[in-house]
This record gives sequence, C-alpha cells and structure tokens, in this order.
Amino acid sequence: SGLIWSGIFNSTSGVNELNQFIQAEPITKDLNPSHGPIQKLFARNTDTLAFCEDKVLRLLTNKGALYNADGNTNVTASNAVIGQATPIQGDYGISNNPESFAASPQGLFWCDQMRGQVLKLEGGTTIRVISDVGMKDYFNDTLKTVNDIVGTFDEKKEEYNITMGTVTHPTQSFS
Repeated sequence: SGLIWSGIFNSTSGVNELNQFIQAEPITKDLNPSHGPIQKLFARNTDTLAFCEDKVLRLLTNKGALYNADGNTNVTASNAVIGQATPIQGDYGISNNPESFAASPQGLFWCDQMRGQVLKLEGGTTIRVISDVGMKDYFNDTLKTVNDIVGTFDEKKEEYNITMGTVTHPTQSFS
C-alpha cells in the first residue's frame, strides 16, 4: 500500500539515477493500509488515481493541499512527486481484478468483485454503481463465483464490456 520512485534522469548532464531507490530520501508515499494493496494506478490530467482493493484514492501529482481554518483546501505547487491522497466517496475498490479496468472519454469503469458490483467513475469525483440498473442480483451473484474478469470499452457502441471466466484447468479458461 505504498509507492516508491527512483532518482532523477537528466540526459543533458548525464545523470541517471533510475536504478536507485534510496528510502532515506523523500521518494516514498505510503497509503492507508486498511484500503488494501494498490492494484492499479491510472494517470489522469494532473492527478493519479490509485485503485486499491477496498478504496479508490485521488493522489495529487506534483502539488500539495493546504487547509484553511474553515476546512477548505487550496492547492499549491510542491516538489513532492505524489502529494495528498484523498479517498473518493463510496466504499468501493477494484478487489483483485485490475484487468477489469477500462477507460473511456465518458468515464472510468471497473468491477468490485468482493462487493459484486460494476462501477463507473464520472467527473473524477462520483462513483456510480452501474450494475444496479436492472442487473443488481445477476452481478452480485455471478461476480463472486468467477476467477477472471476482464473489462474493455467499445468506443463504437460506447459500452463497457465484461468477460468473466472460470479456470477449469491450469492451461484452459472457460468463458
């Protein structure tokens, strides 16, 4: 439930520290371990989304947040690679299925297998449970019994597609 990044790379001066991960330097970002391990990172505009097993977090990238006395935030530039980690509302994660993630211009889609739900992140701050629209029982029952969940987005039809499968033999998959 944490991130570590390497040293700098500068081709002009010949500095290459890409293979150096010195934890004594401020190059780590630890997230709340109660959210489970990070399963998927997705860079979006000027932020990074961390999809953990039990939560989706918005990570400020190259900036930090300063809090006023009234609780409001002001975003400011920072030398930190990853700044404040803010949870997105809702008790949803990506379980152990990062391959269920698909991005589209309309939003981000994924499955939360542990909760039996198909989700969509709209506008960067709102998670919608799209499996509740007519298929709540089906996904609640089915997602918990499959081994593999792969998600794709069909741009022509503007649809999120899920392929679910159960491993019948170590070298075969049945869909």
